[in-house]
Amino acid sequence: MASDNVTNTTDGSFSSDVLESDTPVLVDFWATWCGPCKAIAPHVEAVADELAGKARVVKMDIDSNPQTPAKYGIRSIPTLLVFKGGEVVDQLVGNPGSKSKIADLLGRHV
Repeated sequence: MASDNVTNTTDGSFSSDVLESDTPVLVDFWATWCGPCKAIAPHVEAVADELAGKARVVKMDIDSNPQTPAKYGIRSIPTLLVFKGGEVVDQLVGNPGSKSKIADLLGRHV
């Protein structure tokens, strides 16, 4: 079941959803055909629920939104980027294998 604390962003809304956010934002770059992306989705949702109000979590489908992933050099998915103050402050590429690694990635910037 999808979390109410995870939203989708697009090339058009990325600036307002992520770069202008007052709180840290975890961006999950993914695609529907990506098995590892599907595997980490429950972990990403759990982290979004745990840090609700302290941070935001958004997902971006790279197939529907090619401009933003290209701008940030996304070459492999899943890729998780943490933005704070409009800048990338942390990243994780690939399946981390556990929710705790995703929680640590975002949690150190809250």
